[in-house]
Parts: sequence; C-alpha cells; structure tokens
Amino acid sequence: MNKADTLPKLLKKNFETYGDRQIALSVKDYGIWRPYSWKDYYEKTKYFFMGLLRLGLEQGDTLCVLGETKPEAYFAELAVQAMRGKLVGIFTDCLPEEVKYFVRHSDAKIVVAHDQEQVDKLLHIEDEIPLVKKIVYWEEKGLWNYESELLIRFEEVMDLGRRYEKSDPGCFERMIDEGSGEDLALICYTSGTTGDPKGVMISHKTIIGTGGAWARMGNWTNHDHYVSFLPLAWITEQMMIAGGLVSGTVINFTESIETVQEDIRETGPTILFWGSRNWESVNRLIQAKMTDATFINRFLFNTFLKIGYRVADMDLEGKTPSALWRLLNTLGQLLVFRDLRDRVGLLKARNAYTGGAPISPDVVRFFKAIGVNIRVAYGMSEFPLISVHRDEVNPGTVGPPLPHATVKIADSGEILVKGEFLFSGYYKNEAATAEKVKDGWYKTGDFGHITEKGHLVVMDRLDDLRTLSDGTKFAPQYIESRLRFSPYIKDALVTGGEDRNFVGAVVNIDLDNVGRWAEKKKIAYTTFTDLSQKPEVVALIRKEFERVNSLLPDDSRVRKFVNLHKEFDPDEAELTRTRKIKREFMESRYADLIDAIYGDADEITIEAPVTYRDGRKGVIKTPIKVNKLS
Repeated sequence: MNKADTLPKLLKKNFETYGDRQIALSVKDYGIWRPYSWKDYYEKTKYFFMGLLRLGLEQGDTLCVLGETKPEAYFAELAVQAMRGKLVGIFTDCLPEEVKYFVRHSDAKIVVAHDQEQVDKLLHIEDEIPLVKKIVYWEEKGLWNYESELLIRFEEVMDLGRRYEKSDPGCFERMIDEGSGEDLALICYTSGTTGDPKGVMISHKTIIGTGGAWARMGNWTNHDHYVSFLPLAWITEQMMIAGGLVSGTVINFTESIETVQEDIRETGPTILFWGSRNWESVNRLIQAKMTDATFINRFLFNTFLKIGYRVADMDLEGKTPSALWRLLNTLGQLLVFRDLRDRVGLLKARNAYTGGAPISPDVVRFFKAIGVNIRVAYGMSEFPLISVHRDEVNPGTVGPPLPHATVKIADSGEILVKGEFLFSGYYKNEAATAEKVKDGWYKTGDFGHITEKGHLVVMDRLDDLRTLSDGTKFAPQYIESRLRFSPYIKDALVTGGEDRNFVGAVVNIDLDNVGRWAEKKKIAYTTFTDLSQKPEVVALIRKEFERVNSLLPDDSRVRKFVNLHKEFDPDEAELTRTRKIKREFMESRYADLIDAIYGDADEITIEAPVTYRDGRKGVIKTPIKVNKLS
C-alpha cells in the first residue's frame, strides 16, 4: 500500500492491522458505552463515502459538519477526505447567520447536522445556501414529520452507499490510494475577532505532521484512551483525530456536553485535552467544594496542598526534594489527591494538555501539586502545533518550539514562525495570505519572547497590549488569566489605554460558586444581577483583586473594577466560539461602563441590548457599582 500520508490512508492501515480485534471508537448512548472496532469505523466511513457519491458529491468538494463531535462526525470527515474533499466544522452554538457564512463561503455541497436544533438553523437559511444538495442528519428525534426535500437520514445515506458499492466495489479503496498528503483536508475558520472569519486551508501533510508529532512526543499507543468533546471546528480536535489515527488510540465520545465531566470520570482517559477555560472551571469547582467540606477534610486538603506546592516548586526549579518531602507528598497523593483526581476524571491522565488561550501559571502549579502535570501547547489554525511542554513543565511558558517549527521574535516583539507544516493559505483570500506570510515567516500576531532555557513565552495578542498615559505597558490577558484562578471569577475584561491613567477591569462572577458561597453566608439574592452587586460579593471579589495585584508591578495594578450584571456571551458577539474575548467589540459595547470606571461616580445605570437564545432582542436596565481598590 502507498505511504499513509492522508487521514483515510491511516484509517485503512489501522483497519488492515486491527480489523475487528480492537476497539477504535466508543460512544455513550442512554448511559451505555457502545464500541466500534476498526472494522466498523472503516466500513461505516466507506458506506457513507459511497452514499455521498450517490448524492452527487464530487472529488474535491466541501462538506460541513454542524453538530457535537460524535462517531458520525468522524465517519463524515474521513468519507469526504477519501474523495480528496475538504471538511469544515461549524460550532454548534453558531446562530443561523453565522452558519450561513461558513456554508456559503466554503462552497459546501453537503451539510451533516446533528439534530433538530441544527437542522432548523439550516432550513431557516435554505434559500440562501443554493449550493447545498442535501442536509444529512443523524439524530432523528423531532424530525419525523419534516418534509423538506433537502433532508436525508445518515443511515439512509449509508444504505444508498451499500447499494451503490455493488456497481463499483473497489471505488473507496482506489480513491483512498489516489489521495496525496498535499491534498487539502480541512478548512478551519478563524475566530473573526477583527472581521469576517477567514478560511484556513490545511493539508493532510500538515495535520498528520503536527498531530503525529504530538502523539510521538506523548508516546500514545493503541492502549491509550482519549475523550473527544472538542468541536471539529477547532484545530486541536483535528490534531487529536490525526494523532489517534497515527497511534491507534481509542477515542471515546461523551453522551452530551452536559455530561462531559461524568463521562470523563467513567472512562478515566490517559490522554486529555482541555482548553484553559476547562481547567480553570475544574480548579474553581475543586476550590469551591473544599470550602463546603468538613473541617477535617479542609485541614487535610490545605495541609497536603502546601506540601504538594513545595514539592512541585522544587521540581520546577530543577531541585530534587528530600526523602522526607517525597514521603509527605506521596502520603498526600494517596490520602487526599488520588480520590480527588478520580472524582474529576484525572486519575489516569498520563498526558494532560491545554491550549487555545493563555492559562494562569497558578492553575498549572495547582494541578501539578495535586498530581496532574499539565503540558501547555501553543499553535493556531495556520500552524497547528508550534511548541509544547515535554518533560520539563515551566508555568508561564508554552514550552520549547518543536523541531518542525522555527521561531524568532521580531523587533516589535511579535512571534514569527516558519516550517513545513504551515497552512496552505486563506480560502479565496490571497491578499490576506500575502499579508500574514512574509518570506516564509508567518506573523502570529502574538507578543512574546524566548527564555534562556529556550521556552517560548506568549504574553498577549500584539494588538491587545495596552499603554497607559504615563507610558506604563501591561498585558491584559496576563492579568485576566490570573484573575480566573479565583473560584469566584469566571471571566474578566481588563481595560486601559493611552488616554487612561490606571488599569481597570470588568468582572463576571462565577454564579455557581458565588451562589454557594452566598447561601452559606445566608445572603439572600434573586438574580445574577442582584447577586453580583451585593456588598458582600463586591468585598469577596475585591480580595481576589488584592491577591492578583500583589503579583503585579505597582503601576500596572488594577485600581477600579465593576461586577457586570450578566455573563459574557458568544451569542452576543462578546466572545468567539472558543470563548476568547473580542476585546475591541467589548470595549466599544461597554464604553459607558468603562468610562464610569475612569470617572468620579460610584455607580452607573446601564442599558444593554441582549439577544436571547430564540433570537429575540431586549434591553436590560440596571445600576452597576464602581468599586475602588487601594
């Protein structure tokens, strides 16, 4: 067989190696884990491929997947790639207008949708996506009486494929073998923080090269388990697909987004990738739970956590802990942290990763203290994997660059990268490609530096760095990530500029954790807005700012903050679909509130437009307190 230089070729290779003797995929349905062997994986992809041919999809065409990551999404992706076509993943929480943009811009001919909710979005815009031949859905609930000619069941497409195969039995294998590593495999769209999202074209060579490098670094094997819940639209999940195909790792799919934590605990994955927000959320959960624990449990946790920190810090400094410290740490792991890790599904996590957004060094240090070594990775759709921590984890950095990535720092402080796994350009946008790639160097737009040990440090987006009126420079993301280490702060927008003389902040409280805290303190409240403005809650959040300020230079400390009356919401364009802050938009939207931070008033009444999940629009009017810090 030809060299396995495409994802379908890797699938074929694993089918020939393992057949029905080993599990490739496993999905939880109605509380029961249902396995698929490599033979099942191969055959379902094959029949869906043949069904797509029968529906008129041609070599090189584009297929979109709009749904949670499930086996059907994998079958659809490998099927279209087997005909040398391209896959576009779309986030499930995208609004119909956003879905229309992705489908139209990518020239998609087929859209595979998860359920009724996603099908409804597509039918809402069906007159505006004329190239789409069929909408294929795999969850039938609620769709039995739909009569659109565009709709067809996933199983029905496979049935078409089984019949169509009889007329050309070797078609699937032949087209797989004709594929090349230079073929486009994916179009991954950027977050669109500064305009319309751009379609990043990624070849099989790039996705296999970066995903395979990740798998080899972590020594992934066919005995490892990975839990898949990241969206196909995110390049990280695509690298996990590639790494899994390279190594034969078992991929487990959660029942739903709501059951991710429970399903991770059930599977006990050895390979786990959580975005920084996931790690921060679990950290907040653990800390909040410990405040509700019994005295003896709190005492044991806090005592052994201090020991864990001490041993972790010595390890990070390259020092060898004494026999006594190692013994005490081992006791803490056995008596306290082993059960804790089990409760959050981290007991077997041999390879734990994060990426996609900056993570607080405090979070990395905390998990290391309880026995989980988080390796921070850095990359982007245009260059999927630039650096990652290996054996030496250095909080505050993203590890040393990988052999396939050459990194240098421009005079402006911008991180530049070049290498064989650079993207193939922006789809239908040569001007944007030429602007971002100069002499083979990709301009990441990130500001950073390289340490003496050769580790890359990413401080912030170059465009997001701020300078105060006195010339003080600061990185908002650095302060925001430190704030999110708090169990009571879910998100924050740090503000400042050349027309401002100090740093301010807009805060989202964590409703669950602050709510539990308020109930314990017997503080009555009615809504998120009411709770956020309680004097006791303001005092609670003030303590968290004082903690973070103690870590910052005096001239870049936060001097005033407000607790926002609502959560930041991607449906209102405040966050990207990967939960990154759209800073310019937010600063414009909350301009009056930010002006109040820099004014003399102690309170401001806000009228804010709100878009509800059903598409209705409204206005919220509420008083917000402006809070000072020493």
